[in-house]
Amino acid sequence: MKKINFLLVFPALIVLNTSVMAQNKAWNVPAEVKSMKNPVTQNEASVKAGLAVFTRNCVSCHGKTGQGNGIKASALRNFPGDFSRPEFQNLTDGEILYRVKTGKGEMPKFEGKLTDDEIWNVIIYLRTLKR
Repeated sequence: MKKINFLLVFPALIVLNTSVMAQNKAWNVPAEVKSMKNPVTQNEASVKAGLAVFTRNCVSCHGKTGQGNGIKASALRNFPGDFSRPEFQNLTDGEILYRVKTGKGEMPKFEGKLTDDEIWNVIIYLRTLKR
């Protein structure tokens, strides 16, 4: 009898896990936001400013090197992501801005907590993490 229950439950778990993973990966970024360009000039000051904001707000989950190994990462249901990977680095600046502002799941919403300039500086900093 246990074998039958397992055979009925296992496929449902696979479907549920797949849909949860797909939901976590899907960010419906509006086209006008996706195409936004970073208005902040990349220079030493903007990288430094981005690092400061990242350190205050992001390190606990994303880690000092942005590889998803912060002190809170192990308590999360989902891996916070690795900013050095091409999958992240290939996102547009607008897509990253949207993700930071709106949050999703365990990723908190930073709209109203950070200014757009602070987020743009973080994006400039994150671009320095590519492999």
